[in-house]
Amino acid sequence: MHEQRWLRVIPFATMTYALAFINRANISQALPAMRLDLHMNGVQAGTIAGIFFWGYLVLQVPGGYLASHWSTKWFVSILLVLWGSAAVGCGLARSYGELWVMRLLLGVAEGGMYPATLILISHWFPRRERARANSLFSIAVPLSLAASAPLSGWLLDRWNWRVMLAAEGALPLLWVLIWIWGIYDYPRQAPWISPQEREHLETEFQRDVAAREPANREFFLRALFAPQVLLLTMIKLLMLSGQLGYTFWLPSALEKARSTSHFISGLLYMVPFIVGAAALVFFSARSDRKHERRGHVAMPMIIGGLAMFGGVLTSERAPVLAYILVCLASIGAFAPLGPFWAIPTEMFSRKMAGSIVGVVNGIGNLGGFVGPTLVGYLNKRTGNFDAGFALLGGFMLLGAALAYGLAHHPALVPAVAQAPAQSD
Repeated sequence: MHEQRWLRVIPFATMTYALAFINRANISQALPAMRLDLHMNGVQAGTIAGIFFWGYLVLQVPGGYLASHWSTKWFVSILLVLWGSAAVGCGLARSYGELWVMRLLLGVAEGGMYPATLILISHWFPRRERARANSLFSIAVPLSLAASAPLSGWLLDRWNWRVMLAAEGALPLLWVLIWIWGIYDYPRQAPWISPQEREHLETEFQRDVAAREPANREFFLRALFAPQVLLLTMIKLLMLSGQLGYTFWLPSALEKARSTSHFISGLLYMVPFIVGAAALVFFSARSDRKHERRGHVAMPMIIGGLAMFGGVLTSERAPVLAYILVCLASIGAFAPLGPFWAIPTEMFSRKMAGSIVGVVNGIGNLGGFVGPTLVGYLNKRTGNFDAGFALLGGFMLLGAALAYGLAHHPALVPAVAQAPAQSD
């Protein structure tokens, strides 16, 4: 019965996030053709990628709050319908302005899903399993890009970017029925779980909640802007600037470096995300095994930042080596996610964890605006991607340095440590 949770909860969460990421990131492969059709310059193209993340801010805190106090299942069901409609609308856009509006609405509609689902996972997986559970949820990012890149390339070759965006945008509208059928908010609601495991999970959940409850009254705004929350937010901002600047502009960089079909470019685009997915699973499992978080956030970002710099330095003289290094840079973009997202649900009280996850994810995801926009600006100024990718490498290294400022043992943060009697 131990395996049932991993087979009954994680695949549904991972597939939902995969669809969300496909709908936000597939525009990167459409970008070269889209820029010609809609007469966009580099800055406008970067803005189209980045405006999504301003909309993404809107439902972050409400999403975490509703997951904690209402239902992840029904909240995400509503979001699936809304973001599927907006994603189809991106394919129907006839001007830069219309596309800008659709991307903004897509960001709003997707915004609450991630913090809500992290809260769902915390209901089903005790602390000692949480980094691995989060990694299998977050693995949706690299795997969705790896799996969808050839399909998106084929749709572009066979039809055009409009068909590709609209067809992939319709997927959440179909998936919502499966999500409603398969997901339960708590073990006590699931008919397939054994009474013994249900009791075990409920006991573990209550023990985890008790261990994180502060001895004194919590003030909502003060807790949202606590030093550790601000540090997590800055790390997430740098992490996402690197990750999404990399994700958004990599197809254009590959296409500029070598003239190939959309399908072959899609295959080349796929490899870094397979590397990122493998690294994500490895570092998350190691983090749970070692009972350590911050080092497992920092180390992959160091590897990714150095690899990104190496790719920039070798891009002219050794393009094959540069491509290998760019693939390794995906370690920094994806591997920290499992340990990173285990921290808020171990560090903060149940009442605050959902809202804090929303703040960290919402403000941190503005990196999705910062990274693509800066790379687009530097590409316009220099005519190549070297300066922009070097900047992304610098973001990863700075994020790694900040990670060492996180509490070494999240469960022993002072607000929690004041209530040891409650953890028995």
